[in-house]
Amino acid sequence: MAHSAFHSLTLKELLESIQDYPEESVQLVEKAYHFAANAHDGQKRMSGDPYFVHPVFIASVLAEMQLDPPTIAAGLLHDTAEDCEGVTIEVIEKEFGEEVAVMVDGVTKIGRINVKNWEERQAESLRKMILAMGKDIRVILIKLADRLHNMLTLGYQPEEKQYRTAQETLEIYAPIAHRLGVYKIKQELEDLSLSYIDPEGYRDVATKVGAKRAERENQIQHIIDVLTEKITAAGIQDFEIAGRPKHLYSIYRKMVIQDKTFDQIYDLIAVRVLVNTLPECYQVLGIVHAVWPIMPDRFKDYISNPKNNMYQSLHTTLMGGREVKTPFEVQIRTHEMHAVAEYGIAAHWNYKEGKGGSQMDEKLYWLRQIIDWQSEARDAKEFIDGLKTDLFADEVFVFTPKGDIINMQKGATPLDFAYLIHSGVGNTCTGAKVNGRLVTLDYELQTGDRVEILTSKSAKGPSLDWLKVVKTSQAKAKIRQYFRKAMRSESVGLGKDMMEHEAKRRNVKLGDLTKPEYYEPLLRRYSLADLEAIYGAVGFGGMTAVHAVGQLIDEQQRQKDKEQKKTPPQLPQLTPTFKPQGKPTQGVYVAGGPGMLVRFAHCCNPVPGDEINGYVTRGRGVTVHKADCINILNSEPERRIEVAWADEGSGTFMAGLRIIAYDRPGLVGELTGHVGDSGIKVNSLSAKANKNGTAVIQMSVEVSGTEQLQQLLNRMKRRSDVLEAYRTGN
Repeated sequence: MAHSAFHSLTLKELLESIQDYPEESVQLVEKAYHFAANAHDGQKRMSGDPYFVHPVFIASVLAEMQLDPPTIAAGLLHDTAEDCEGVTIEVIEKEFGEEVAVMVDGVTKIGRINVKNWEERQAESLRKMILAMGKDIRVILIKLADRLHNMLTLGYQPEEKQYRTAQETLEIYAPIAHRLGVYKIKQELEDLSLSYIDPEGYRDVATKVGAKRAERENQIQHIIDVLTEKITAAGIQDFEIAGRPKHLYSIYRKMVIQDKTFDQIYDLIAVRVLVNTLPECYQVLGIVHAVWPIMPDRFKDYISNPKNNMYQSLHTTLMGGREVKTPFEVQIRTHEMHAVAEYGIAAHWNYKEGKGGSQMDEKLYWLRQIIDWQSEARDAKEFIDGLKTDLFADEVFVFTPKGDIINMQKGATPLDFAYLIHSGVGNTCTGAKVNGRLVTLDYELQTGDRVEILTSKSAKGPSLDWLKVVKTSQAKAKIRQYFRKAMRSESVGLGKDMMEHEAKRRNVKLGDLTKPEYYEPLLRRYSLADLEAIYGAVGFGGMTAVHAVGQLIDEQQRQKDKEQKKTPPQLPQLTPTFKPQGKPTQGVYVAGGPGMLVRFAHCCNPVPGDEINGYVTRGRGVTVHKADCINILNSEPERRIEVAWADEGSGTFMAGLRIIAYDRPGLVGELTGHVGDSGIKVNSLSAKANKNGTAVIQMSVEVSGTEQLQQLLNRMKRRSDVLEAYRTGN
């Protein structure tokens, strides 16, 4: 195992770390320890070690971060529901309570979903974890400890997995640790990832750092001696001074990304001073600046202007003298600030009293933003790319007109700022002022800028060109959402007008036709949500007004005929009155026994899961229709015959889809690829572009039944570029 600042604790040490909690909480951890040990008994890690060393290490990290007993218990149990026979989330909830079970479930991977590739599985697991974080931030603290131990033992994994895991850690988990301020874990994750992603670069930096270690240690000791004497003379008590550990990845980034030489990096020699109070921080700063000259533009005050992850400290870079020949850095903070710098949100989250506070809500605003836009992601790739961009981006700090500090990713524009404040501000934005001067909407915000958004109630709303201006995933999602609603609203109005015109042509009133009992069969037939969806489908061009009004008139007439005859309607039968005999034909049993030719009606394309009826044709056997198909309902009753689906797994069946989406290059290819990724074959396809910027795509697909078809429709509807997706009868 690679070296770590963390180490495993014995059960006794683990319980001692939480001895200040109530006795029942301590017992909870002890019970979880023995439960997990028993569940993982006989299991081995790739290293050959007993598997139980993994949850114990995680619980030890959580204990060092001074997290509460339920979190430590969840750390011990986090893999039991996924890897141990007979253990489920329900079992964990019964044994350890809902709080622990929810955390374990949040950490558990998506292991049983039908995904086609690693990227999609990664996206769904991360999406699940992000949503769980929104409910309880402790989920990600457990996951970070889990990822740290997996990285420490990554050398036992196959080489391909080593690189892939290290890349994911560097792009997702280390940035999350940074966002939460858990620097102690973040720095270990980054250094470990670098050793697998660029082993040569890692060794080069490590060699250069170690080359003059003795000389640097002597220089650091000289700085400590001088500061100890000066601080003591100033009357400050109970302070600590130590050399700051070297973070290899940060040095590597400066050398590679900023194109600096090793000698141009000024924080190789650094010390950290810890004191008790805020005034003492600035008193020590004065002492430091009185001893050594400050380097211009190298002073940062993160105490009066904390980072968004709650980090607070004074950073100053100083010119060395005779004893220290190179520039060096001094960090000054209180002991409490240091705890936050090491463990971030874990140091602030007050679980003993069961509260996080409004301040904590503000610090987790970035998480709420991610939760907001993740549901708008079109597919796995867009979600992963957006997550990486938002987590990994460098930050700038800007001010509102009232002086509130807002942190944004580097490269953000006034439009991003507007949508961050509120979608209504973004949608009515007409311009922006930065530091009192008008700027273009694509102006790149800089730290210290004071931003004022100009709005107008008469604004026309966002432009599609704004998608090229904004840089944040949140702003892009809100702009797409606006157009989705606007275009739907426009199409609903257009569709209603078209249907009113068609109804008038037929000498009927549309209001007489749009009663629930008349349009509900249409909703079921085409998988539409409500009456507005019918109007929208007509307005988009996905359904003709002639067809929609005709269906409503037919349904109205059927209802009147039923009322006049006072006879029960020909309702579909879920369970046939006949007993299926012999082998089914094409997945269907026919009353009267096997041997009859069976074909499926193209007017309604029934699939397993649909209620069905049969019609005996002249010379072509039995045609199977959906039970609510207008053709079977209007057919001769004496020629109808009972039919029933055989068990599942009897083959594939044709179904029609109609998709209405924003038109753009590559749209059809993406949608067919989306269908293929669901394991469904596209049999035929046609597409038509509309003048309003949308496209109508019609597909004939092969599915195993209504369940698979509905899953596909749901996936399509989740895409931000898809406006409507429903089943058709042709």
